[in-house]
Amino acid sequence: MSWYLIAAIFVVGIWGVIAIPNLIKKVIALSIANSAIIVFFVYFGSLSGRTAPILSPDAPAGVPPVDPLPQALMLTAIVVGVCITALALALIYRLYKRYGTLDARTIERAVWELDE
Repeated sequence: MSWYLIAAIFVVGIWGVIAIPNLIKKVIALSIANSAIIVFFVYFGSLSGRTAPILSPDAPAGVPPVDPLPQALMLTAIVVGVCITALALALIYRLYKRYGTLDARTIERAVWELDE
């Protein structure tokens, strides 16, 4: 049942990337979709066991631990997502300085006019 919420968050993020013309809002929507994917992997990775993957003498015997690999990979995905967001915002700043707007449609029209 929880994956429905994760799917809804992902769909909202993708909708924002497609439907909203403001470039900064597109980056925020992309970050939301990225976060939904990370939560998806962490959630389904946690279903593989029932205890934390910590080796200690007090750990219950016979209870399978959660696989730590999806969580470790998602830490990398979080770092990559932050880097992509920073790069996208830097490029948007350059576009704003050149064209004076954050509207993707206006920038696209200005680029096509330069080509003609």
